[in-house]
Amino acid sequence: MTIGFGSGKERVDYITYDTKGVWKCYEIKVSKSDFYSKAAKTFVGHYNYYVLTNELYKLVKDDIPNHIGVYVGEQSVKRAKKQELAVDEQILKDSMIRSLAREFQKQYRSGNPNVVESLERQLRNAREEARGDRKRLQELMNFGRDKYGRNWYMDE
Repeated sequence: MTIGFGSGKERVDYITYDTKGVWKCYEIKVSKSDFYSKAAKTFVGHYNYYVLTNELYKLVKDDIPNHIGVYVGEQSVKRAKKQELAVDEQILKDSMIRSLAREFQKQYRSGNPNVVESLERQLRNAREEARGDRKRLQELMNFGRDKYGRNWYMDE
């Protein structure tokens, strides 16, 4: 994802934003020369991580800053320490929206109806599942009521 606008743009390999407002940035490195390259390492999140192979981790682990976490494959081998955001949060949000919109436009412009159809099918299935969940919830709520609508299992 490209962060920011204009000439001061940086790129992060992967970024997440959760419902608690926490930003996590991941830099993927595949070789020793990649790890030590002069290319910017965009650690702007609350938590920042390297994603490495096991072999590479063994070679570079002494050069990883204390606050940076490490994933080897899907396994966390070093925890990240929370940091203040290095850029304004609104810039991160705007950058993520721009990135997602760009990916959507690429898919839409591809003219591949399967992409749109697949997304529409996923949306229909999610809506159908939500209707079923609401119906099951209502049935469960009604299960414990007597003919007057009172809950027989609670003191009212």
